[in-house]
Amino acid sequence: QVQLVESGGGLVQAGGSLRLSCVASGRTFSRYTMGWFRQAPGKEREFVAFISWNGGSTYYADSVKGRFTISRDNAKNTVYLQMNSLKPEDTAVYYCAAALLTDTHFEADFGSWGQGTQVTVSS
Repeated sequence: QVQLVESGGGLVQAGGSLRLSCVASGRTFSRYTMGWFRQAPGKEREFVAFISWNGGSTYYADSVKGRFTISRDNAKNTVYLQMNSLKPEDTAVYYCAAALLTDTHFEADFGSWGQGTQVTVSS
């Protein structure tokens, strides 16, 4: 298990950009596939993106493909989510999550979660 702390959320106008960061504790960060999920008010949590342990593979939800980019820096134990061309429907709490030794977009496979960071996009 790793401990995860997200940052970078905030209020932005539609069409703007934000970059989320997630810092992991521990020395085994590079063994984890890292993912971002989000939960909008009144909705279930949904997958946004994942990146494999070495950054060689990424996968995005159709709703964010072409607008969001996930990346990681294993030397800094950090994963990022660059969000461009933001829309009001991107408003949600964004969660960072870690899955050990498996590339997956299924929520149940992620064993460690951060506390979430709020992203609000105004129209």
